[in-house]
Amino acid sequence: MSFFSKIFKSKNSEPLLALDIGTEVAKALVFQVDQESKKCVVNGVGRARQRLGNMQSGAVSDINGVIDTAREAITAATGMAKIKKIRKAIVGIAGELVKGTTTTVHYERAYPESKIELAELKTIIQKVQAKAYERIKKQLAWETCQNEIDINLVNAAIVDVRIDGYRVMSPLGFQGREVSISVFNAYAPMIHYGALKTIADELDIDLINIAAEPYAVARSIGIDEDNLDFSAIFIDIGGGTTDIAVVRNGGLEGTKMFALGGRAFTKRLAYELGVSFEEAENLKIKYSLNKLPNDVGKKVEEILDEDCYIWLSGVEISLSEFTENDLLPSKILLCGGGSALPGIKKALSSSEWTKNLQFSKSPEINFLQPRDLIHMLDSTGELKNPQDVTPMSLANLVLEMKTEEKTLAGILRRAVQNVQN
Repeated sequence: MSFFSKIFKSKNSEPLLALDIGTEVAKALVFQVDQESKKCVVNGVGRARQRLGNMQSGAVSDINGVIDTAREAITAATGMAKIKKIRKAIVGIAGELVKGTTTTVHYERAYPESKIELAELKTIIQKVQAKAYERIKKQLAWETCQNEIDINLVNAAIVDVRIDGYRVMSPLGFQGREVSISVFNAYAPMIHYGALKTIADELDIDLINIAAEPYAVARSIGIDEDNLDFSAIFIDIGGGTTDIAVVRNGGLEGTKMFALGGRAFTKRLAYELGVSFEEAENLKIKYSLNKLPNDVGKKVEEILDEDCYIWLSGVEISLSEFTENDLLPSKILLCGGGSALPGIKKALSSSEWTKNLQFSKSPEINFLQPRDLIHMLDSTGELKNPQDVTPMSLANLVLEMKTEEKTLAGILRRAVQNVQN
């Protein structure tokens, strides 16, 4: 029996940990899976601020420093949940070099009148994964100028299956000539993946999974076979990076990340005002909460206005790669601590940047809130803002992993293992 089967068969599941190791703040959630409602119930929340040298652009740069910060956040969360020890965790991974893309393979069958059986399906999925692996490895090699870069798959999900143009949930048992299967894969360089495994080992926790954070966020609001027409752009603005995920017709098309987040705005304030980073961060937070005097708030707005539009250009470049085959979704959902900066929504609401992109209609900007995560229940009352969405999304993935018991996902998982080996 798999770990996830045990979760859903147990009346009272063991406490689990979701750990979001952010550039500015490490966030820890202690949660349990409620067997009856099939929801994750959060019983403990912990946050700890990173030292400046711990993280760089969403990736770990000081393992020992991150271990100390993560331990502080976990201790706070377990204390609130009134448990002594947490044993299993799902951990988020982000950074510029975490790549997510959807690969489609079109397979023409020699005998279209015969029904598709398991052996044939395995062959098709293996072809998809082999193609995706080589594609992302070449992309990372080009970006890092390292031809032999080692990469590790962190997430894989089948997002679309079609037979002769008709969409089906599973091709097994169907007849037809052309089978098209689209699979989303997220890969990370081994150096980043390995750093997180080292941190987990030092914290004495077993990893359920290491998950790409934009993938987790995009899956957080309950997209399933009953909501196949859902389309949106998710933008998660952290301390060191901005993570973007594009969902079309219920399927995750791809993710993009660029190294510009809340820390860049803090550094600009510190430089322009001649204050320390800590003072500038405090000022930025008060500005975001509208707690500054009008004249001070206006000054901060003027300083950060240009940087907001520089950030917007990063969003525009990232989204331009998704406009080749279809219109972009008009729904834009913001989350992450950096999304609280007023200039972010103001910049996205401007019309100039959309002229070079193809949207289905004028974008509608909204914030993704904890209450939008329909499979999550917060018993602590501590999860109230868009900055809490990412760690909650990681916890939500544990529910989604239950689908590993399904045939398609099981074949996918074995195909991934074969490609990596």
